[in-house]
Amino acid sequence: MKDKINEQKPDVIAGRNAVSEAIRSGRPIDKILVARGDRSGAVVGILAKAREKQIPVKEADRTKLDFLSGSAPHQGIVALAAAKEYCTVEDILAYAQERGEPPFLVILDELEDPHNLGAIIRTAECTGVHGVIIPKRRSASLSYTVGKASAGAIEYMRVARVTNIANLIDELKERGVWIYGADMNGTDYLQCDMAGACAIVIGNEGKGIARLVREKCDAIVSLPMKGHINSLNASVAAGILMYHALKGRN
Repeated sequence: MKDKINEQKPDVIAGRNAVSEAIRSGRPIDKILVARGDRSGAVVGILAKAREKQIPVKEADRTKLDFLSGSAPHQGIVALAAAKEYCTVEDILAYAQERGEPPFLVILDELEDPHNLGAIIRTAECTGVHGVIIPKRRSASLSYTVGKASAGAIEYMRVARVTNIANLIDELKERGVWIYGADMNGTDYLQCDMAGACAIVIGNEGKGIARLVREKCDAIVSLPMKGHINSLNASVAAGILMYHALKGRN
């Protein structure tokens, strides 16, 4: 039986040569982790290439790199590869146009739990969402864990990454997309007609939607809470709102 503790994760690329080649080949990479304080010649060159391709770089303790790489020698650098290549927002809008349908989007504002992202992608695929949009930083990305949590839906769902969610919302509004932010103290979602071009914004699991993003939404919608707990899991809330929007689109 294989030792799972020493088994390298499927979305991890460990070692200087392996990471360098992954960058050079154009393989989709979510981020690169480098050992804290390690700025030797070879690593500096790799990080320079990463920044040219706008791949996020973060420092990490060697214990974390040891855990991620398992038995593979990491030489102080690990890349986390995407389970699927990202598309652009233009690709998503073009897909909606090809289908002759008003855009139906889900925007995730710094959602961090990969299981939540996977579950949202799964529901999005089931409800006819044209694409999911996430920020490049401070967000779960298309990792192996997300792919597994999506139960295969990641293969069919278009996912785009953008630098700034607030700017994205401005651009979508100019194209006639109505933006609904899911947050507390908003309008009961049952009173909102989500037919037509729309985007549902789901915020961070703990902080919710960022203040600037909330201010840019056309409407804030809330789910009624009748119990002692005053919030739902992000993927559950997203699922309820996606199906409500789908009802208006049928």
